[in-house]
Amino acid sequence: MSERQSYRELPACTNYDAKLEGLSLDDVGESTGLVSSHHAFNGTPSTPLVPPIYHASTYIIDKPEDLMKCIKDGGACYSRLGNPTTEALDAAINVLERGAGSLTFASGMAAITSVVLGFLGKGDHVILQVPCYPGTLTAVKHLVDNYGVEMTTVRDALFDDVVKAVKPSTKMIWIETPCNPEIVVVDVKQITQFAKSKSILVAVDGTFAGPYAQKVIGLGADFSVHSCTKYMGGHSDLIAGCVTTSTVAQWRVLKQMQTFLGNMLSPHDASLLHRSLKTLPLRMERISDTALKVAAFLDEHPKVERVHFPGLPSHPQHKRAVQQMKVPSGMIMADVRGGGDGGKAVAENIKIIKMAVSLGGVESILEHPYSMTHGPYLMTDEDRKEAGVTPGMLRISIGLEEPDDLIKDLDQALEKVVV
Repeated sequence: MSERQSYRELPACTNYDAKLEGLSLDDVGESTGLVSSHHAFNGTPSTPLVPPIYHASTYIIDKPEDLMKCIKDGGACYSRLGNPTTEALDAAINVLERGAGSLTFASGMAAITSVVLGFLGKGDHVILQVPCYPGTLTAVKHLVDNYGVEMTTVRDALFDDVVKAVKPSTKMIWIETPCNPEIVVVDVKQITQFAKSKSILVAVDGTFAGPYAQKVIGLGADFSVHSCTKYMGGHSDLIAGCVTTSTVAQWRVLKQMQTFLGNMLSPHDASLLHRSLKTLPLRMERISDTALKVAAFLDEHPKVERVHFPGLPSHPQHKRAVQQMKVPSGMIMADVRGGGDGGKAVAENIKIIKMAVSLGGVESILEHPYSMTHGPYLMTDEDRKEAGVTPGMLRISIGLEEPDDLIKDLDQALEKVVV
């Protein structure tokens, strides 16, 4: 088995072309592949139109060595090692990602920690982009404090700064694009090309875009990480995470970590997530169109200091976003005048949009990072200053409501801001 394999050359546990009647996934569009591809169970194409939920904790095997094969390559023998419902979902995710293989986890944080625990050890150095998801920063700090890993943070993963931060012991560069909550768009291809010349792994958290809007494996990343709770799940009714790898060897390391840690996704949540993926392209197109209209309104509003949205020409990395992203997704950063009081005034007076953490659902939600996701219980004042999290900053996730209704809602909430 070669180190770098395509999605059509993997074992039966990740057979993505079953039931396509001789067609390759390269012969059809993305939406067609998501809807019409089916997973193969034990070498036999599945017959149900929708993969069933397999409740079983254990499975009958033919030979003792089948257990070792499941541990190495997946498959159904014990549901901590592999479940047919979950593996059907893994296959569907890789239809989008086009990597060597995908694995789903019980949460986005489970996916993140599996990567860092699986590929970083004592004496290794990791370069971490800030700002980033606070849970990622906390997880890497834990490795630094307890397991002898060294960390260097680089603001916005600017290429020259990343290059300067590299050491002989650098093992991994961790990127988040678009990042949380500044919506900075990082040049993934530039960093991965440099990293490969130094044999450094690159992990990309693309949660704010999702795998429809942005495909980082094709840009050279080793790991594409997502919180599937967000756009991939899309309905605010499940918790999940996923990682897609660029090589089979990397996939096997993560599979081993999943076996050790027991952080696999349940078949029930896998079924919900698999169903949601089929509408991901439709949702992302509509959400992106609406977000552009809302962002344009905020960009012109006198009570808004600045707006970051990849689809706006005013975004600092707009040209890069156009090249790197299929659609700009639905995440908007708006820094409201009046500091913390201004940000809270909007958050507490919205009506249609709801104040809540998370993102990527069909409902539009808004949060105040300075006092919520990037608050003092997760980040120090120094961390927040380094990450550029300001008191007036709002993070808005656009859903499927009518754009005019969202604009009116934000307009009336901004009236309450005193400047």
